[in-house]
Amino acid sequence: MSQAVQNYDPHRFRTTVPFYSRYRQPYPRRLIDWVVERADLKPGDAVMDLGCGPGTLAVLFAGAGMTVTGVDPEPAMLDEARRNAPGVTFLEGSTFALPAGIGPFRLVTMGRSFHWMDREATLARLDGLIVPGGAIALFDDRHPRTDENSWRRTLDEVGRKYGRGEEAHIVERDSGRYRTHESYLLDSTFADLERVAVIVRRTLSVDDIVGLAFSLSTSSPAKLGERIGAFESDLRTALPEPSYTEIAEMSALIARRG
Repeated sequence: MSQAVQNYDPHRFRTTVPFYSRYRQPYPRRLIDWVVERADLKPGDAVMDLGCGPGTLAVLFAGAGMTVTGVDPEPAMLDEARRNAPGVTFLEGSTFALPAGIGPFRLVTMGRSFHWMDREATLARLDGLIVPGGAIALFDDRHPRTDENSWRRTLDEVGRKYGRGEEAHIVERDSGRYRTHESYLLDSTFADLERVAVIVRRTLSVDDIVGLAFSLSTSSPAKLGERIGAFESDLRTALPEPSYTEIAEMSALIARRG
């Protein structure tokens, strides 16, 4: 049994729902337009957003004219997604139990969700759902180690006091044995890779950073439990300035069959 299967919790993000859409860095429209162009999508093409959460990507691809199906294992996330994107079909499911009868798709998108999956098995399943000439697009955000982003190190340090470093996916990432998404893709049928990215900057209040923390599985209200007040107090104490700057690279790794 893979580590991803052992650690799978379909309701990991249930208590992050009120914070996810509001505090996560949104994907720029320009990035979506580039993916549409690079994936050679046409209006009406079928797109699946796998691990769709509150519909962040689904609403953008629907706005670009695609026929979008969002899939997520958490009913509360799906309720939020339906409010955010009423014209999109949202179904409960995951790569461990895909909804019956879906597909085929021209593009499958995943926004910060692929690392929660059994990545090798997921790519094998998607090979049967993506049409010839279709693609996968893995969306992510990367934060350069620049002075403006020092607040993220503070958030990480406070989070580790509350068990962030004990999370299975963090342990794997820090162990030196972690395989990147690129590594799995290069070993799959989707081995033709390219990345497109947009650099963005925004100003955050301390309230924004606290909300962002609660949107993370490692510091969600469910994870913190009765320690949530102490966590928030520690985080606010560690962030004495009234506002902070976030610089992020919002990217899409596009994978086609090699």
